[in-house]
Amino acid sequence: MHGEDASTKNSAPPEVDSEEEIPEDHPRYQDLITRHRIEAGVEKGITHLQGMHAEGRGSAFDYLLGETTIPTADAAEKAAAAQLLLADQPVLSVNGNVAALVPSEITELAEAVDADLEINLFNRTDERLQRIADHLKEHGATDLKGLDADAKIPELDHGRGLVDEDGIYSADVVLVPLEDGDRAEALDAMGKTEIVIDLNPLSRSPQTADIPIVDNILRAVPNITEHAQDLKGRSESNLQEIVNSFDPESHLTAAEDRIRTGESKPES
Repeated sequence: MHGEDASTKNSAPPEVDSEEEIPEDHPRYQDLITRHRIEAGVEKGITHLQGMHAEGRGSAFDYLLGETTIPTADAAEKAAAAQLLLADQPVLSVNGNVAALVPSEITELAEAVDADLEINLFNRTDERLQRIADHLKEHGATDLKGLDADAKIPELDHGRGLVDEDGIYSADVVLVPLEDGDRAEALDAMGKTEIVIDLNPLSRSPQTADIPIVDNILRAVPNITEHAQDLKGRSESNLQEIVNSFDPESHLTAAEDRIRTGESKPES
């Protein structure tokens, strides 16, 4: 084997051309799916190279979480669904990583809670915006915001501060998955109710959020959709009770404890 250890060779993730080639019984299945989608996103021009580094950090946290949705994360996802259903003008923010990882799932969530999808990018170019818009439309999206960028989030420089006036700027509830802390803090200062998906419970984004969700976006978005479908038809008071009963600090503490103790780690 020319010096290569047999066990290393057997455990190494295979190179694949499509995610259908990844065996679902592989112990790191979701991680392999994530890597493949991010790589494909870079090749397609919708994900920035920096997004690969960000996803790598998230993968490490997910490994320590046991690559599973912990009970308090599920409660957070149920609260997120209730909050989105209660919203007057909910908006789901989409960056390059979100578009690469969950294009169909984020579209299905938008439909389930009657929310707008808005593209918002740190590394913003007209070409990249159009590529992401086309990619989302290929996965079922029809009406997308973020291309006009006729408003600006106060105190936030760079392209990430550019938003649509009738989108994120006017929204009362915003889902901001995989976002940077500066933007989360700026949206909080505008009085937005924020739902954040982030695998690092110590990051500023979940620390700022009204409803932080420490979970892999591959699991979180479909789970929020499922909860929303189950909650449709509930009274406003019942939905508000679900939101009020969720304790963000307890969830962040539970997620940090799981990461620090290393419980339920999957096999390598």
